[in-house]
Amino acid sequence: MGRNNYFRFKQFKVVQNHAAMKVGTDGVLLGAWVNTENTTSILDVGTGTGLIALMMAQRTNAFITGIDIEEKAAMEATNNTLASPWSHRIRIINISLQNFLQSNDNKYDLIVSNPPFFSNSQKSKIENLAIAKHNDFLPFDDLIYCCSKLLNENGRIALIIPFQSYEDIQMFIQKANLTIIRKTLVKPTPMKKGHRLLIELAKTNYTPIEMDVIHIHDNKKQEFSQEFKTLISPFYLHY
Repeated sequence: MGRNNYFRFKQFKVVQNHAAMKVGTDGVLLGAWVNTENTTSILDVGTGTGLIALMMAQRTNAFITGIDIEEKAAMEATNNTLASPWSHRIRIINISLQNFLQSNDNKYDLIVSNPPFFSNSQKSKIENLAIAKHNDFLPFDDLIYCCSKLLNENGRIALIIPFQSYEDIQMFIQKANLTIIRKTLVKPTPMKKGHRLLIELAKTNYTPIEMDVIHIHDNKKQEFSQEFKTLISPFYLHY
């Protein structure tokens, strides 16, 4: 996806002048993939431009809270949600997840996050980009712990993570007494290795675990695969 200053979807527009993390395939994929059944309250952790919060608003009638530690991102997400058809159902707060847990008494039916991925790697010299991409401020153990405390008893947590982080994050999931109930391996093409995992967590044991694979592109043309087109068709203008 390009670095335009806005990205237009079928029912809303995302302006991305100031947020460090622009509209990308990971966020769109998570927002389209997540199970939104029986949700009246949703928390979007690390909302960035507000993309996933807006996707949740399009897909549900829930009240949605988006939080982001980065001030410019929270400002941009606020503007994007105010310009949407669902501004009355979305609020954006400039706060860290850890502080939000301490100051908030609400529980959520669904928590979604496209979290910072990188750890122990060279950071961008641009501060807000470093915050958005590196998990110094939101390591996976804090993410899982805080989300588990903010989740309703019958709620779900949906994340997109790097495939190589799966073993590490499993330890934090078990420590928080959560269970993986759904898992999708994301592959760039059928012939390439998986590079992302979509996972859904819950406090209740579900059996069997739902597992599948999605390919972003076809092998030959480097066009979006039919399965990806079908998934994103409610949002992308051309599908």
